[in-house]
Amino acid sequence: MKKIDNTTRYERLRERMGNGDIDRRSFFGLLGAAGITAGVSGGMMTAMTTQARAMGKELHFEGWGGVVSEALREHAFNPYEEATGNEVIDATFGGESEVLTKVKAAGNTSGHNILHSSGVTWYKRWVDSGYNVKLNLDNIPNMQYVMEAMIEPFRAITPDGLSAVPYDYGTTGIAYNKKYVSEEKARELGADLLLDKELKGKIGGWGGDWANRAWYGALQTGQDPNNIQDWDAVWDKAREHRDLVLKYWSSGAELMDLLAKEEIYVTEAWSGRVAALQAQGHPIGYIDPPNGLAWMETMFVLEGSPMEAAEELLNFMLEPETAIAVAVGQKYPPSLDPTKVDMPEEVKNLPAFDPTGELEGLVFRDPAKWNTVEKEQSKMWNRVQKGA
Repeated sequence: MKKIDNTTRYERLRERMGNGDIDRRSFFGLLGAAGITAGVSGGMMTAMTTQARAMGKELHFEGWGGVVSEALREHAFNPYEEATGNEVIDATFGGESEVLTKVKAAGNTSGHNILHSSGVTWYKRWVDSGYNVKLNLDNIPNMQYVMEAMIEPFRAITPDGLSAVPYDYGTTGIAYNKKYVSEEKARELGADLLLDKELKGKIGGWGGDWANRAWYGALQTGQDPNNIQDWDAVWDKAREHRDLVLKYWSSGAELMDLLAKEEIYVTEAWSGRVAALQAQGHPIGYIDPPNGLAWMETMFVLEGSPMEAAEELLNFMLEPETAIAVAVGQKYPPSLDPTKVDMPEEVKNLPAFDPTGELEGLVFRDPAKWNTVEKEQSKMWNRVQKGA
């Protein structure tokens, strides 16, 4: 019998994958088996693997940076790349409006595949803009573990098919440095802590989202954020806050840096970023004021993406072991239903974690209320931010 050398073996496997006879995962399994059987090591196997991986798909991912990106890279992207031969090219944004502006300006979604997207309001915005897809959930069997309470709001917008999978949730509460602000004072003032004149020059705020500023303006004027009646009063509070602010931060990484270096003592903040600071030993307290803002995030797939590769990545990310590792790393509870998946104590102790899987105690933005006023009210925030 003619002996088949390793190069021939590799070329035949590569040809079979190119013809669609085997998928990438099987290819790498067989490639590895061939290398072990033949005793191949060192440069030849490395070269073969490098060539093979060049045949994989590229997926462009955009997210929030800092500890979130680090957790996704370590626990999701690196293992996915190793398992599939695909490459995840991840980048950071300060807000999804940046991405939407780029996509509209380019007239296509080239270079934009999956977004770590900000929940229901942004889901509807991407859908209304025509950039959504219809995921084949048969390729994402781990969706069975996701909370129905997180799926339903998205299914209500696109009943014929989802363009995203829910991935995590949290709250935007108020962070404060316990060296300078007592817990008693923080809880007594609630949302008004952001307007404490004694802290002028040591207050921060997120400048990247008009709706965040409006939500807190509603709380500070005693209004239901999902039923604002007096917008003038809301923006008056935003002006009051602006005059006390040292800096508006634009990313989670910047938020953490400002708090860690004690450049600011008080700011609204994302629960997971505060948990990360606390884990690092910083004396940062955190409260969710009454009717404080809760949110859920998705992995949203944009039109024009390589669908099978994207679905494979989403399923990989929802694997309980992976999703829990990412949750512990980024400090946000996963979308997995805790009545279906056993959660470790590190997840159960995260801010906003709901052991029931129902999320009934959290207040989310109503897209029917917020998206309809965005055009007008976002302009108002731009004016206020610039000093009007």
